Amino acid sequence: MFDWLQLLSDPNARWILLGSMLLGIGGGVIGSFAYLRKQALMGDALSHAALPGVCIAFMLSGSKSIGLFLIGAAVAGVAATYGIGFMTRHSRIKPDAALAIVLSVFFGLGIVLLTRIQHSGSGNQSGLDKFLFGQAASMVRSDVITMAVISAVLIGACALLFKEFKLLSFDPGFARGVGYPTVLLDQLVMLLLVVAVVAGIQAVGVVLMAALLITPAVSARYWTEKLGVMVVLSGLFGALSGIAGTWISASGNNLPTGPLTVLACTAIFGISVVAAPKRGIVAKRVIRAMARSRLARESETERLRTERGEQAL
Repeated sequence: MFDWLQLLSDPNARWILLGSMLLGIGGGVIGSFAYLRKQALMGDALSHAALPGVCIAFMLSGSKSIGLFLIGAAVAGVAATYGIGFMTRHSRIKPDAALAIVLSVFFGLGIVLLTRIQHSGSGNQSGLDKFLFGQAASMVRSDVITMAVISAVLIGACALLFKEFKLLSFDPGFARGVGYPTVLLDQLVMLLLVVAVVAGIQAVGVVLMAALLITPAVSARYWTEKLGVMVVLSGLFGALSGIAGTWISASGNNLPTGPLTVLACTAIFGISVVAAPKRGIVAKRVIRAMARSRLARESETERLRTERGEQAL
């Protein structure tokens, strides 16, 4: 069996482990509010929208700079959030349709630009396609520091604006009525999602980043009815997914860390669906069996009472 000490003794593996954990924590925390606001597709749309930003950054600079790629992805993500908000506010298009339109258009544009770069004479796309599925093994100390800062920003923003985000998630009409700037708060949540996506595209890629935003939140929802506990659990499940993905990847050959992290996150979701108290499949079946048993006992008691009453008459 792969030794944990061996994993921790490898400097590169330590950076990958720490980076995956930080990514899972930050994504899980902000993803909770996206899930509660029924914007599960938002992370998917923003992660796919990052691809053309990466390609345009390469075409303008001519260099494969991670910093420039992340700036391009951030600009594209902000443009995507603005496009989604503009369509929903100034047309009769529903939010889910706007998300689907933005996702398709931006990702299609990204694939076109990626193909053009691949066939251009100025360079090849080597390295750019890693942003599709991620390459966590390429993370270094500077990347981990960036993820730590981004995770701190995400957690800090959610902690400071917890009451506002909570009200916006459950009753935006009331929040608007008491004077909260709901439009600004909505854009802020989208901006934080963009930040999380930009932080994660190097590790898990634009295709899989949405899973790391939403799946921990969905898993946490099965275990609690309290929002604060749900947010904490979501970050914890994201961190555990990063640890499990890194460990499995390091224990074998040619096993990608990003997809394995997403699979670990999905495994936690499966456990939550089956074993969570009150909401899990096992708990629901136990509750239903107890209810049927109680109903059968009450029916039998009522029948006996009826028979005794008839005998007395």
